Amino acid sequence: MERKLKDYNPEYCPVIYSLNKIGDRWKLLVIHYIRKGNLRFGALQNVIPNVSRQTLTNKLRELEADGIINRTVYAEVPPRVEYNLTELGVSLLPIINEMSKWGLKYMRP
Repeated sequence: MERKLKDYNPEYCPVIYSLNKIGDRWKLLVIHYIRKGNLRFGALQNVIPNVSRQTLTNKLRELEADGIINRTVYAEVPPRVEYNLTELGVSLLPIINEMSKWGLKYMRP
């Protein structure tokens, strides 16, 4: 699957690289909710109600392709699929925590 990258910097700035991986609002929300444990697609849809099925599917595929989440398929009827963070995904949590702190500090009440 090919996707459009926001490659604004011909020098491949590390900030732009990071934003290409997680800078999308849906990806950050997926990571935020999966951090609490394994989640299924339906559970993610419930906690992120404004995302369409197609968008969520695409974002999960991108995060999996980038090695940020794992997709585990269980051989059951009906099939069960769960998502969880990889070691790389867990390494993003301190950044997301700091973003959360910053947001709480500057959000308007």
